Amino acid sequence: MFPRVAQVRHLKDYELEIRFSDGTVAKLDLGRRIRGRGGVFEPLQNVDFFAQVSVDREAGTLVWPNGVDFCPDVLYAEATGKDIAELGNELELA
Repeated sequence: MFPRVAQVRHLKDYELEIRFSDGTVAKLDLGRRIRGRGGVFEPLQNVDFFAQVSVDREAGTLVWPNGVDFCPDVLYAEATGKDIAELGNELELA
């Protein structure tokens, strides 16, 4: 299993600082994943609402008050700059 989100801090706009359970810390800009998507992502386009991000401890990922969340594996892959398949192989070898 990939590391999970342990902490999050809103920096500005759609930028977050995310700390994972293995100690990895990354600054991610989620703007491209939110802007123009509509639907459940519509409220997140408002930066004040986006800033209400928190950690869902049970799922180990980011969550917003309207229930939107992101796959923690995708977040970790983006944070490390590695492909999910590559990360999966690394974990199998560990």
